[in-house]
Amino acid sequence: MDYVTDAHALIWHALGRPRKLGRRARAAFERAERGEATIHVPVIVLVEIGEAVRRGGVRFEGGFSRWLRLLTASGRFVAADLSTAVVVEAQALYAIPERGDRLIAATAVALGCALITRDPACARIPALTTVW
Repeated sequence: MDYVTDAHALIWHALGRPRKLGRRARAAFERAERGEATIHVPVIVLVEIGEAVRRGGVRFEGGFSRWLRLLTASGRFVAADLSTAVVVEAQALYAIPERGDRLIAATAVALGCALITRDPACARIPALTTVW
C-alpha cells in the first residue's frame, strides 16, 4: 500500500519523534523506510515544512534543501505535484475547511492512497482512507 502524508506526520517522522505518531502512521513510515511502500509528499506539504523551517519551528541538519534532497533520494518518498486532477478532486472536499488540508486530501484521493493524518476533518470524508 502507498500513502500520502500531511506535514505534521512527516515532520514528526523526519525529526525522529515516532511517539507523536499514531500506531498505524508509525507503521506506514516504517514500511516506507524498509522499501515496502511509497509515501507521496504533496508539494503543499513541502511548502508548509519549508515555511516552518524558515520561521525556526523546525530544524533539519544542513537545512531544508539538504533534508529534501535526502528525503527524495531514497525513492521511498516522492513529491506529488499539484495537478489539475488534484484540483478537481478538491472540489468535492469542501467539508475540509482549510485549503492546504483539502489539497493534501485531494492528492490522496487522486492517487488512490491512504492519507497519513490525524486531522479529524479528513477522517470524516467517506472517499478518503486515513491512517493514524
